[in-house]
Amino acid sequence: MSVSGAENRNGRLKDAILIAGPTASGKSALALALAREMDGVIINTDSMQVYSVLRVLTARPGPEDLRQAPHQLYGHVHPGEAYSTGRWLGEVSALIDEGVLAGRRAIFVGGTGLYFRALTEGLSPMPSVPVPIRDHWRARLAEEGPATLHALLRERDPATASALQPADGQRIVRALEVLEASGRPLSAWQGEASGGSLVDPASCRCLVLEPARPLVTRRIEARFEAMVEQGGLDEVRALLALDLPPDLPAMKAIGVRELAAFLAGTQSRDEAITQAKAATRRYAKRQMTWFRNQFGAAWRRVAFDDGEAPLNSVRDMLGLAP
Repeated sequence: MSVSGAENRNGRLKDAILIAGPTASGKSALALALAREMDGVIINTDSMQVYSVLRVLTARPGPEDLRQAPHQLYGHVHPGEAYSTGRWLGEVSALIDEGVLAGRRAIFVGGTGLYFRALTEGLSPMPSVPVPIRDHWRARLAEEGPATLHALLRERDPATASALQPADGQRIVRALEVLEASGRPLSAWQGEASGGSLVDPASCRCLVLEPARPLVTRRIEARFEAMVEQGGLDEVRALLALDLPPDLPAMKAIGVRELAAFLAGTQSRDEAITQAKAATRRYAKRQMTWFRNQFGAAWRRVAFDDGEAPLNSVRDMLGLAP
């Protein structure tokens, strides 16, 4: 397999490496090790690590990591913006078009399954939504809350509603505004043919890390303690100072709500940390379930129950010499 970031004649990125896994599974460390060996470029594939302000709480690579290998699409979005899968995919396409990845191995790493799906399968076409319609549904969300709008969506587009949590205001509003703007359910749009993969399926290598559950739990416990000590509270203060709407994705980053409650004096520091750890464990469980059910045979499973993902085993899976 050639070491190249060039595109093939179909315009898809060749020889890419995709590394998915739950939070605290060691994805970033593995990607960095491979990037050093291969002269690679690491591309963020995590919906929370795109945001500025929250470097520590979203476990973005630190200054030393950035010195060791080039990283793209990290911390470049203001938390006041509602970033989307479509925007992420467009930015990856721009990296390819602008030659940023040329001559280097592209290593995609993160925990957002929908980003990986968009990368490998493309995105379904979506209608444009007029500003008045978008503003209308956002105002209703603020006034009535997500549960009420979820019940409304269940009447109008039950297929989409069944796939969404009643508290997921952003996605519920998206489904309602698409329905009003186009007269078709979001589920119908999502069922249409996509624009195709950005990565060449014949040459890309897809890995999903599957650490043992006790290992993930131990790492989550230790990591969140370290996040608080390394500036997590200061990041939450800075985020709250922006006075952003609470339904924005960045405001839902794990640890923000819990540490904000501590800063407001409504719960103790220990209570906030305990709740944030529990929320992180639940999130990791959902990620592992999603990867297990949604990723098919093209994805190689890397199971381990202690330490980091075994680098030699990964090299074997990638067809690389040790």
